[in-house]
Amino acid sequence: PRKGQSPSLEFEYGDTDCLTAELSELYSYTEEPEFALNRACFEEDFRTQVKDRKWTELDVAEQKAYVMRLLDALEVTNRDRRLKVARAILYLAQGVFDECDTEEDVLHWSRHNIFLLHGMGTFTALLELLSMEIDNNQACSTAVRKPAISLADSTELRVLLSIMYLMVEMVRSEAEDNKPEWRTARETFKAELGSPLYNGEPFALLLFTMVTKFCSMNAPHFPMKKVLLLLWKTILFTLGGFEELQELKVRGRERLNLPPLPEDSIKVVRSMRAASPPASAVELIEQQQQQKRGRRSRRPLVKQDSLDTYGERDPFKNDEARDEEEDGDDVDGAIEGEVDPLDRDTIIQPPPPPPPLPLQLCPPSERLSFPKGLPWAPKVREKDIEHFLETSRNKFIGFTLGSDTETLVGLPRPIHESVKTLKQHKYISIAEVQIKREEELQQCPLTLGEEEVEDTPIEILYQGMLPNLSQYVIALLKLLLAAAPTSKAKTDSINILADVLPEEMPITVLQSMKLGVDVNRHKEIIVKAISALLLLLLKHFKLNHIYQFEYISQHLVFANCIPLILKFFNQNIMSYISAKNSICALDFPHCVVYEMPELTAESLESGDSTQFCWRNLFSCINLLRILNKLTKWKHSRTMMLVVFKSAPILKRALKVKQAMMQLYVLKLLKIQTKYLGRQWRKSNMKTMSAIYQKVRHRLNDDWAYGNDIDARPWDFQAEECALRESIERFNNRRYDKSPGGEFAPVDNCLQSVLGQRVELPEDFHYSYEMWLEREVFSQPIQWDELLQAQ
Repeated sequence: PRKGQSPSLEFEYGDTDCLTAELSELYSYTEEPEFALNRACFEEDFRTQVKDRKWTELDVAEQKAYVMRLLDALEVTNRDRRLKVARAILYLAQGVFDECDTEEDVLHWSRHNIFLLHGMGTFTALLELLSMEIDNNQACSTAVRKPAISLADSTELRVLLSIMYLMVEMVRSEAEDNKPEWRTARETFKAELGSPLYNGEPFALLLFTMVTKFCSMNAPHFPMKKVLLLLWKTILFTLGGFEELQELKVRGRERLNLPPLPEDSIKVVRSMRAASPPASAVELIEQQQQQKRGRRSRRPLVKQDSLDTYGERDPFKNDEARDEEEDGDDVDGAIEGEVDPLDRDTIIQPPPPPPPLPLQLCPPSERLSFPKGLPWAPKVREKDIEHFLETSRNKFIGFTLGSDTETLVGLPRPIHESVKTLKQHKYISIAEVQIKREEELQQCPLTLGEEEVEDTPIEILYQGMLPNLSQYVIALLKLLLAAAPTSKAKTDSINILADVLPEEMPITVLQSMKLGVDVNRHKEIIVKAISALLLLLLKHFKLNHIYQFEYISQHLVFANCIPLILKFFNQNIMSYISAKNSICALDFPHCVVYEMPELTAESLESGDSTQFCWRNLFSCINLLRILNKLTKWKHSRTMMLVVFKSAPILKRALKVKQAMMQLYVLKLLKIQTKYLGRQWRKSNMKTMSAIYQKVRHRLNDDWAYGNDIDARPWDFQAEECALRESIERFNNRRYDKSPGGEFAPVDNCLQSVLGQRVELPEDFHYSYEMWLEREVFSQPIQWDELLQAQ
């Protein structure tokens, strides 16, 4: 890349990072001494059974016999003995690293041991212990009273959660040495985790309960990072990742007899190239100063075609400089994002220097080059066609025909052509079909009968989450806020560092630096887990039923998720993405295989040599996708983006040269462009060009000009209340199975009603005559009123 130009980031988005990175993030650097402790617990017990051989030298039958002995020992009442056995099991799950020479060996034996442990029923045994620890009121009350909580307060929980995480992650991730029996075990484990086998609810719900208990300050010692990582991986494993979601969507459309998707969105996004971000304020000021000194400079802004042709000056130049100055709240951010405006990746190649040649005489290399084809096929909704026809009929005929999109009588030929083009690109989503079906079920409950709902893992999860969904959402957002780098430390905020702070605080500069890196890394991993978890839930719920998605979305919006994500991005995003909060020498499995080099302040400061931090870029993309999901087609929520002044924050995020991240930023800018005013659009033509090139087009969406700007008053409450009513009707119809509902059968036959046996209390016949006298004979009957009431 040229001087001052940030290179495109070689980042490939996926469900997770590579396996070693996902395993290393389970452990804090302060937990590093515990690897040796786990090994010692295993060696001590193993030597009592096997004298002169290693674990890796035993045959499978001997290994199974030893694991069975460990599982029996897990049931002893002595807490310390149980912990030692759990540590021995954890050492097996970690891959008996003392007997391995390379990281690949560790992963191989870890996988082998975990499938062995799973086959012996280890997960169920661990689950019982985990439930005991969650319900351990003594530990909870001790932790609540403690002024400072450290790693020591969560030892048992951390060991149990670590084994469970390793089991889920290793079984979930497929490897080259896959055996047929492992594939069967994978499917079995996946089905077990997703079904209500554990106390009548899926495993994920137990973890959600841990999250809410922690956030309500009733269990401050819970190791939240491990809980969140396990929760995310459990949801990912049982419900499926982004590739599986795409397949589910394709199958869902086939089932509803809808036309296939116009393209595979995952492939389209992967093939996109990053665009150069808009020029920064500092760069524009430098350009102007050079011009004042009489030097010719390369123009940082692209003129419109018509202006180039007629040699007019660029009227937007000063506006952009001013706009950038208003947008940038820190000069550092602007300097970091400096770009060469003539970079090959710019959206439109710059025109030749003045005086301009006629367009046809320009050399081929200097002509305006537009993209050969847009990446997305345009889409049109049914209601867009209805709206277009309504406007056309009002204009040419003077009356409308409601939702009739077939009758074109009296309309001119160009309108016929337009309607034909719109219909060619008509897209019916699964959500629209589900909404229509729900309306039919609400209107004709007796005619259509009970809806058959398949017991899929996502459906089981939704039914389990439904009663406490708002608590789960609020708890996750509280944790996200506490882990965000922009959050200020408050005395009443949640302490998310319980599973990273050592018992004895650091005394040397090196220890302090190491702990500082560890704390930052810890927060980044929490953000990564929550952002991935929320996105997965939103996508799966949306595919399963639109109103399930709307329910969780509304809870997120009411819990201030939109301003929270904007607050997260209101930082120097380039420095967040290139943060070096990791110490390679301490990462698992590297730290248990190789000799530990001597750590120095210099080596900690330099960090690793990677161009960017995978987890931080992954988190940013996830949060942008969540924001898109919450605001898409929601006028009131789009207006929230405008009111919270999100445009300058989002524009700064465009400095990250990664195509997928830019796409989701541009989508968020596109939906609010028409509300930002002409001046903003004039000042940001480069951003507008990027939106045109990268974001899908809706054929009659006037996003770029705002001529048909929504004249409706912005009534957030009314829109959300109308949506809330639809959601509640759906939830009541499908999930409220209480007897005596709205359509309970009524017996209208006098003979059968009088003939029913009624259970009376034993002493009724003693007081029967008194009751008659008091309630019947002594009460005067107002016949006139009775007749009027009829």
